[in-house]
Amino acid sequence: MYNPGSSQRIVFLGIITSVVIIFLIRLFYVQVINESYSVSATNNVLRYITDYPARGMIYDRKGKIVAFNQAVYDLMVIPKQVKEIDTLEFCKLLDISKESFIDKMKKATSFSRMKASTFEKQISAESFATFQEKLYKFQGFYVQPRTLRKYPNNTAAHVLGYIGEVNDELIAKNPYYRIGDYIGISGIEQSYELELRGRRGVRIVMVDVFNREKGSYKGGIYDTIAIAGQNLVATLDADLQSYGEQLLQNKIGSVVAIEPQTGEILAMISSPSYDPNLLVGRVRSKNYGYLLRDPNKPLFNRAMQAYYPPGSTFKLTNALAALQEGIININTSFPHSFVVGSKSVKCHSHPPVALEGAIQYSCNPYFCNTFRSFVDNRKYGSSENGYRLWREYQMSFGVGKKIGVDMPHELKGLIPSVEFYDKYYGKGHWKASTIYSLGIGQGELGINPMQMANIICIIANKGYYYTPHVIKQIGKKPNTTRNLGERHYTKVSAENFTIIQDGMQRVVEAGTARIARFDSLVICGKTGTAQNPHGKDHSLFVAFAPRNNPKIAIAVMVENAGFGATWAAPIASLMMEKYLKDSVKRHDLEERMLKGYLLPLQNKSLENPALKVNDSTQVKPKNKKDSSVALLTNKKKKK
Repeated sequence: MYNPGSSQRIVFLGIITSVVIIFLIRLFYVQVINESYSVSATNNVLRYITDYPARGMIYDRKGKIVAFNQAVYDLMVIPKQVKEIDTLEFCKLLDISKESFIDKMKKATSFSRMKASTFEKQISAESFATFQEKLYKFQGFYVQPRTLRKYPNNTAAHVLGYIGEVNDELIAKNPYYRIGDYIGISGIEQSYELELRGRRGVRIVMVDVFNREKGSYKGGIYDTIAIAGQNLVATLDADLQSYGEQLLQNKIGSVVAIEPQTGEILAMISSPSYDPNLLVGRVRSKNYGYLLRDPNKPLFNRAMQAYYPPGSTFKLTNALAALQEGIININTSFPHSFVVGSKSVKCHSHPPVALEGAIQYSCNPYFCNTFRSFVDNRKYGSSENGYRLWREYQMSFGVGKKIGVDMPHELKGLIPSVEFYDKYYGKGHWKASTIYSLGIGQGELGINPMQMANIICIIANKGYYYTPHVIKQIGKKPNTTRNLGERHYTKVSAENFTIIQDGMQRVVEAGTARIARFDSLVICGKTGTAQNPHGKDHSLFVAFAPRNNPKIAIAVMVENAGFGATWAAPIASLMMEKYLKDSVKRHDLEERMLKGYLLPLQNKSLENPALKVNDSTQVKPKNKKDSSVALLTNKKKKK
């Protein structure tokens, strides 16, 4: 007998069977094959904890720690999991107000109700110890361990730099970084960020209803291990750096000391400075505001970013270029004055001299005449051609270009081009007598102290330099990231440097820098007094020692301090004595430098708790004018 409903039942049963089979297959896949679904299903009892790697430590050249890590804790919150809590007790434990609690919760909720975000950053280990005992009461909150920097010597702020939290712009550029990560913002912390930061890891832990951790999820098979950053060995001598900062205290200026035979930077000081620990942790924003508003710009790295006219220190490279071109020789002498129209450059009170004597007494007419003899020399066809060649010589000394220091924000300085003067005066309307002040380190020249120290390395090495750098070792291996062992040669032959060294030795032994002499050490130096249209002249001194087998080259700039021998030369000499002799015997000179107060009278930085200034024993002088760290020019007006 035919049953019309039997075929329909078969179809219906087939559909039901197919659906059941599909669900069983899917269930098998979810529960057995793809365990990520299992992780998602248990998210309400799982916590994903980022393991931030320990940032690499930094040591000085003698093995002394100059930057290490200290433990801190970020308090995280998942808004959806937060239940009724004792807000008063919570705020008391964290030392925050109820209004602050409400604001932070609103911010976390606006970010995500489901995902964790930072509620309170950088809780100290001491504060966390108290809070940890009560953490179980506050469901939805947990602690994220991490580390912050600590600088035990409170020095070298501009060299070491500081770290800060990444912003959205940086995250967009570099996919490694996430919200809450920290990154080096200046100094070594910035330039060696990749080596120092390491690589983060993630742990998945199970928690109970009381927000307490109950162990790793599935034995930690989904965890990734954090990799610590590499330790760095800096070229700095921490003792020399600290001593130099003391000598430059209550003054505005810079000191750079380099080992000529390697290019290793022994000290790099910018004053006024600050304690680098002030830009660490929860007080960073407040202290940064103090420093940013300070009129003497303690955040400004004068060693690499301030342009100064080099003054008489520049006479050395002017003479070297002329020697190489045969414009002058060791016996060349010039009239005792340099006349340009109605103006004349006069000399100090000394008899007519040849080249070595001109260096010894810093004879301005001599080097103005040297500059004119080079630039206007007929063999070059025109003054423009002569100046172009002269400029090439100066640039071979690392002037007017970046020399590749392994630090951020290096500026190249300024040595004007032919095109600059053509535009300013008009093509064919200028010659050496128009810009003669360049020959004595004035005019439109702008050089930073790092370049000044590098020039002295070149003179000490008789014609070449190694790229100045602050890191000598990464992990357990030498720093090979920037071809630091490569020699960079100038356009001047080695034999011509001997004449210049002879003159520099006479500067210290019987010339303008006799105050720099000590013991039986042979020092080669040169004083400089740079004109400053905004106030008192700047005091400069450059030197290296000992003459044979040089161990240190140094450049000192003290703003608004007058003659080079008054402040810059004594500071440089004391630092060389400290480094080469490991102690200082000239206590009277040392005391005068330590007590020297050259800050402007209206110095508001003394009210700044973030600034490293000690005026407890100082008498503030009267009528001190503002200093200037901008490009100092002495341009001639176009007629």
